Amino acid sequence: MKQNGGGGYKTKQKEKILQYLISHPSQHITAQEISHHLNQNGTTVGTATIYRQLDQLVNDGTIRKYTIDSRTGACYEYLPDTAEECHRHFHLKCMQCEKLYHVTCEHLCELEAHILEHHGFQIDQSKTVLYGICEACRKEKQDTEN
Repeated sequence: MKQNGGGGYKTKQKEKILQYLISHPSQHITAQEISHHLNQNGTTVGTATIYRQLDQLVNDGTIRKYTIDSRTGACYEYLPDTAEECHRHFHLKCMQCEKLYHVTCEHLCELEAHILEHHGFQIDQSKTVLYGICEACRKEKQDTEN
C-alpha cells in the first residue's frame, strides 16, 4: 500500500486521514466528513491541515481528488495499488441528497467510444457527472405523495 504520503514525513494526522479513506473504499469523501470523523474520535485537526494532508496524498498518487462542480467542494477517494479500473468510471450526482455515485457501465463506455469515434472528443471520466434524482430520493418522494 502507498501509505507513506509522499516526499515527507508521515504524521499521525495524515495516517488517520488515510486510514479513514481506506476504510471507505470506492466512496468520495469530503474534507468536512474527514474532519467530523476525526473530531468524533478525539483527534482535533484544523481544516487547513486536513486540506494540506489531502493535497500531499493527491500529489503522491495515494488518493484521487474530484472536483465535481463549483457548488460542491472537492471530494477524495483512496486508490488501492491494484485498482486500475477505479480510474475508469462515470459519476451520477443526485440533485436532492447530493450523493455521488460511481458508475461502471458498458453502455456508458459505448457512449464514450461513440463520442470519440464520431465526434473526435475524448471524455475525461474523472470530470464526467450526470445529474438527476437517485432511486432512494425518487422512492421517498413517491412515498410522500401517496
